[in-house]
Amino acid sequence: MCCGNQETIENYPEELIESRFSEDEAKEYHCENCGAVLITEAETVATSCSFCGAGVVIADRLSGHLAPAKVIPFTISKEEASEAFKKWCRKGLLTPKGFMTADRIKSITGMYVPFWLFDLNSKVQVDAVCTKVRTYTRGDYIYTETKYYDAFRDLNLDYVKVPVDASEKMNDELMDKLEPYPYEQLKDFKTPYLAGYIAERYNYTDEELLPRAKDKISSYIDSYVSSTFSGYHSVSYRNKQVDTRNVKSDYVLLPVWMVSYDYNKSEHTFAMNGQTGKVVGKPPLSKGKVAMWFGGIASGTFLALKCFSLFMGGGFW
Repeated sequence: MCCGNQETIENYPEELIESRFSEDEAKEYHCENCGAVLITEAETVATSCSFCGAGVVIADRLSGHLAPAKVIPFTISKEEASEAFKKWCRKGLLTPKGFMTADRIKSITGMYVPFWLFDLNSKVQVDAVCTKVRTYTRGDYIYTETKYYDAFRDLNLDYVKVPVDASEKMNDELMDKLEPYPYEQLKDFKTPYLAGYIAERYNYTDEELLPRAKDKISSYIDSYVSSTFSGYHSVSYRNKQVDTRNVKSDYVLLPVWMVSYDYNKSEHTFAMNGQTGKVVGKPPLSKGKVAMWFGGIASGTFLALKCFSLFMGGGFW
């Protein structure tokens, strides 16, 4: 018998006989409820036991600089998330009929996603040339008068709680679209909030994500600067300097329901804000409905042009 087992083992590739994980890849923990030894990814700080289903919080991964400062708790239950997602599916005017029934939900997972919240200060200096244009009539002539102005702006702008997700697994576009979160609901972090949910620690530091935070507010800075030049007909920047600095950054956990939906032999992933119920993702499109929609637009445009042509006394064919 022993020899037979030995032959079986020798037939396996060497990499299957002994699997090793580095500490950066995976770690093991013991379920306090059933005693099972389970393997988790190194970033996982809360999960559930695959054997007994008990929630597990891995406390040593939440200490020191790895401990979140704040957390926004879930207020939407799994059942409420499922119903909200089904309702959202039914609103898809261009989605296939089978998708709109929302009866193919594969899984709904509650996750606390790591974010950095940045408080940023931007000092902005703009040197511009602006114009005001006046047109008037005198006698038989129409005159256009253009006046030029030198304008300078020295602005001090503050942006608070700018969120940037810090997990390499999460889709940045999805996470951005889940905003805004009700930051007045931020609570001091306590491990009981994580019970029953999956949670991960950050993969990226605040220093590494600062460029993304700056990029997120750049359009707001441009919009505010433009608003200070209202009243001019044209504005030409000669010089524009923006110096944005990180005043404070807090590591927080924000609630997200991840929905896996199986449709037409493909898996679609959606995300839901665990506080507001906002759903984001890209549902499949029905080719038939899209064709009908564009056909309706084309027919409407044709009829409008024909009516306009008849009104003007002509024809349109």
